[in-house]
Amino acid sequence: MKIFIACSKHFYNKVDEIKKELEKHGHKIALPNSFDNPLKEEELKKEDREKHIQWKAEMMKKDKTNILPNEAILVLNFEKNNQPNYIGGATFLEIYKAWELDKKIYLYNPIPDNLLKDEITGMNPVILNGNLNLIR
Repeated sequence: MKIFIACSKHFYNKVDEIKKELEKHGHKIALPNSFDNPLKEEELKKEDREKHIQWKAEMMKKDKTNILPNEAILVLNFEKNNQPNYIGGATFLEIYKAWELDKKIYLYNPIPDNLLKDEITGMNPVILNGNLNLIR
């Protein structure tokens, strides 16, 4: 299966291990936006507001081209700043785009209990509870 990984840049340190595990099972993996430069957004925020806005818009426009060639999206949602199973705004938009494109949606951990819970629940993701073997 071709799978796009989506997550907060704060979880990029977990991507390689999960990618390798999925590849062992024959999956082909597409990596998150700016995976090769996770600090780019923070640099642009400090450098120039307009450049940051332009970059952020470009990243969001890539959602469709990133997700479309894949069969599924895997959302890595871990604890961030004492928020269990964190899913940020950009990742939520990727989940929405996957849902809109009728792709399978997998969450590594349960849906976070926050203001997006109902919307994410409505997209009916498969909750893996950390078990990558459930991806089919």
